[in-house]
Amino acid sequence: MRKSRYSDEQIVRILGEADRDTIPEVASEASIYAWRKRFGEMVSDDVKRLKTLEAENARLKKMVG
Repeated sequence: MRKSRYSDEQIVRILGEADRDTIPEVASEASIYAWRKRFGEMVSDDVKRLKTLEAENARLKKMVG
C-alpha cells in the first residue's frame, strides 16, 4: 500500500481549514472529498484513538489467526 504524503492528524487539520476557508492549496479537491469520506467530522484526538484501536485489532487478529 502506498504511504500517504500526510499523516492522519495533518489530514484532519487540512479538513478543518477547508471547512473555514476555500479548498486549501495543499491538496486537491479530489483528495479533500476522499479524506472527508474517510475521516468525516473527526478531530485529532479521534484519529489517535482510531489508530490505537486499529493496532490493537491487528494484534488480536494475529493472535487468533
